[in-house]
Amino acid sequence: MHDKAERLKKAKVPAAQTAIPEELKLRLPPGQTLTDRFPILHEGDVPVYDLQSWRLSVFGEVGTPRSFTLDELQSLPQTRVTCDIHCVTRWSKFDTAWEGVRFRDFLALLDVKPEAKYVMFHADEDYETNVPLADLLGDDVLMAFRYDGKPLTDKHGFPLRMVVPHLYFWKSAKWVRGIEFMKEDRPGFWERNGFHNTADPFREQRFSGDALPIPEDEWTKKEFD
Repeated sequence: MHDKAERLKKAKVPAAQTAIPEELKLRLPPGQTLTDRFPILHEGDVPVYDLQSWRLSVFGEVGTPRSFTLDELQSLPQTRVTCDIHCVTRWSKFDTAWEGVRFRDFLALLDVKPEAKYVMFHADEDYETNVPLADLLGDDVLMAFRYDGKPLTDKHGFPLRMVVPHLYFWKSAKWVRGIEFMKEDRPGFWERNGFHNTADPFREQRFSGDALPIPEDEWTKKEFD
């Protein structure tokens, strides 16, 4: 599964979309295909949880490590966000609706040290992805429990996932179990396996070490909602 970046580079480019209204084209990053579907892509098995024992751990560059139950998280003030999302496999979906706790609001509950500049999200199954702390302070960055007015499904990250819509969607980790604050950056799972460390869709930061990566339409062959 670690050769995904190489497989993506070798596949053919999707045909350009011509039926998108001009006002929407500005919202579609280069090389992306707009879809109404919500493709389901992940590595490994979909986890099954005992919610009574489920915990979110916060550790690293914090004064006091903490652990939160799902009930504790869901009791926090929640926000609804509508945003566009963009996957490295070349699909984009507009106006997705999420509900959860803004990350910056959650941050206010923690004793994070001033030297913490990066965050590693630890998730099942054996997944992690790194994001600069500054990228997590926006209005639309959520720790999400709900999508489209309903609880997250298992395959979309139940019971908790990140939504970081201005970065390629692999940065929006599903099944989050740990949040590690770090002084220095280090690459996560896909970042160690050929994907770009920053992942800005409008700059086409898909892969590391390749200025002109060739995309693929693999997502059209996947399961979707």
